[in-house]
Amino acid sequence: MATPASDASDVRDVVLAEPRGFCAGVDRAIEIVERALRKFGAPIYVRHEIVHNTYVVNDLKSKGAIFIEDLAEVPAGATLVFSAHGVSRAVRDEAEARGFSIFDATCPLVTKVHVEVAKLAKEGYEFIMIGHKGHPEVEGTMGQLSEGIHLVEDVDDVQHVKVGRDKLAVVTQTTLSVDDAAEILAAVKRRFPQVREPKQQDICYATQNRQDAVKLMAPTVDVLIVVGSQTSSNSNRLRELAQRLGTPSYMIDGADQLQPEWFDGRSRVGLTAGASAPELLVQQVIERLRALGAVSVRKMAGVEETVRFPLPLGLGDKSMKDVA
Repeated sequence: MATPASDASDVRDVVLAEPRGFCAGVDRAIEIVERALRKFGAPIYVRHEIVHNTYVVNDLKSKGAIFIEDLAEVPAGATLVFSAHGVSRAVRDEAEARGFSIFDATCPLVTKVHVEVAKLAKEGYEFIMIGHKGHPEVEGTMGQLSEGIHLVEDVDDVQHVKVGRDKLAVVTQTTLSVDDAAEILAAVKRRFPQVREPKQQDICYATQNRQDAVKLMAPTVDVLIVVGSQTSSNSNRLRELAQRLGTPSYMIDGADQLQPEWFDGRSRVGLTAGASAPELLVQQVIERLRALGAVSVRKMAGVEETVRFPLPLGLGDKSMKDVA
């Protein structure tokens, strides 16, 4: 079928970022919910959106997942999954006290931060956390302690932190802009020269890799499209990064949100996806770009990700022999 005249645009080439889309933590979180649904049947309750992607959440809802914020919404004896972002100590304690059957889909890289906070707190450390107020990962990490952890969102916030102990450590939300986090960390170190940094940076490998790919791609394309939901921190950082590098950038939930006018006078389109966006959506965007006039699609060279995280006990391969 011929492309309607109203859809004609200047798009000719599409360049795909590598890597893009699902990371190991997101793969694991979605698989936990899907396996729980197959093993125990619907409904399966999930505390907060399992990952921040509208398509993924709606797909799991259609299979019988129920997403809640308040544990009071979960009936006695139900199966509950914690989202990939992690939960506070208070939420975990309440869930255990209510006797739910719990599967923890917290990304292991977030769990690493939680373990570090708990360990250093016992050693007498106070904390500065670099992150975004209100984000569930930040709430979960800060909620590992009842006191002694201070959130900073930007360089200015660092000047207003009031600490009460000599021992101070810094932790970071895993999905931040690498460059922004480095700038804020530098400000923390200037004000608190003896601050303890993580042995390995908290920003996750997938966030780093996707941002590195955008840094390489942005100067070579006329416009960048990021597939990701508005609630996705790492997807927002990809769009912001391209903008900062001088490349017009738009974030969309799906192909139907593409606007032909974005491509006026712009023939080469870069395409990436946040760590919680499925490849299916990327392929649909490619088809839409073809309808708008794209004649070539090619992949950038990039890092190959081979990380895979194990499933919780009770949902591994052996437990699924009879229901897979």
